[in-house]
Amino acid sequence: MTNYKPKEFAELLNVTVKTLQRWDREKTLVANRTPTNRRYYTYDQYLQFKGIGRDVDSRKIVIYTRVSTRNQTDDLENQVDFLQTYVNAKGLIVDEVIRDYGSALNYNRKKWNQLLGEVMENKVKMILVSHKDRFVRFGFDWFEKFCNKFNVEIVVVKNDKLSPHEELVQDIVSILHVFSCRLYGLRKYKKQIEGDEAIAKGIQDRNSTDYRAEREDNSLNRHSKISV
Repeated sequence: MTNYKPKEFAELLNVTVKTLQRWDREKTLVANRTPTNRRYYTYDQYLQFKGIGRDVDSRKIVIYTRVSTRNQTDDLENQVDFLQTYVNAKGLIVDEVIRDYGSALNYNRKKWNQLLGEVMENKVKMILVSHKDRFVRFGFDWFEKFCNKFNVEIVVVKNDKLSPHEELVQDIVSILHVFSCRLYGLRKYKKQIEGDEAIAKGIQDRNSTDYRAEREDNSLNRHSKISV
């Protein structure tokens, strides 16, 4: 059973902690108490609040597969076949198979974000992947904990053959490309600053020259008047 701290439960229900405290006082949604009198909530309370029955879990089981490029379609289908074999052996019924393209470092993958959105909408019960890096290259533990908050299980059916080393190299190259672009941007910005400083210095020098010329003209005019 998943337990939530008041702040976590408030975020889950999209309300404030003060609202939870008020509901607790009004007996609308009574918090549980630890032996040290700390409040906590359970996932069952979330289901009851949302009006979702525990006995009938209509949420879907999803197979998620991913490769970096469309040139790796064969590997993508191997992932699907491997996971289908696994779920058949476990007697599970898959509701959706997601075939995604994009680097595991890219958090803007459209299908991946749609899946996370459905997790938050309580539409997903289980996500099956052939390897952690099929889901995300870095931060898998964080995303797993995030899904667990919505009572969604991520099942990693490890198959190293379906996780080519070449893709890891591609991701490393992608990281180097990102940082090289940033360094290039910094160099370009530095040149722009130097250019701006040169322009500013030129204006300052020109103003100084004009000022000196103006003083000389004024001095000559005064001298002419005195001579006359």
